[in-house]
Amino acid sequence: MFPLFLKLAGRRCLLVGAGHVGEGKLQSLLREKARVTVVSPRATDGVQRLARVGEVVWRRRKFAGRDLDGMVLVVAATASPETNAEIFRQARRRGVLCNAVDDPRHCDFYYPAVLRRGRLQIAISTGGASPELASRLRKELESCFGAEYGPWVEHLGRRREELRQGVTAPAQRQQLLRRLASRRAYELFVRQSASAEK
Repeated sequence: MFPLFLKLAGRRCLLVGAGHVGEGKLQSLLREKARVTVVSPRATDGVQRLARVGEVVWRRRKFAGRDLDGMVLVVAATASPETNAEIFRQARRRGVLCNAVDDPRHCDFYYPAVLRRGRLQIAISTGGASPELASRLRKELESCFGAEYGPWVEHLGRRREELRQGVTAPAQRQQLLRRLASRRAYELFVRQSASAEK
């Protein structure tokens, strides 16, 4: 598996199936500001509400191959394994990445368990073998990476930009960036933040 973080903002994504599982997948796509089309004869109240306010386009019918035209990725979340497998086959022919929910054989990508601390994201995948293990590991990491990591990453981003503009020697800049991201620098940032709040 090739791990990557994909920018979906403004890109067209398809969700086939709008039950409770599909709605959960839909929320993750919308969080990343994807332009989502939902194809399903029926939908949960939540999906219907999103369609009414224009957050998604809902095509109230069964899947057709043309639904994949212009899509970056598709999530097949119907109650029918056969339908999900057919969506996968058609997506493959068109070069569209597909995730058939709970069917690792028919997935080009998997949903990882993600720990988010602002712009810091730690994603864990078992390649579809055990989402439960990935979820458990994410929960364990929550105690290692507290909420303070969000502001610290923002701080690091600002400092990195300052160094890119002010330090022209690449080796020196790299050394300073490593020092800024060290455990000692993190602990100093946390202490200074706590003092500023008093």
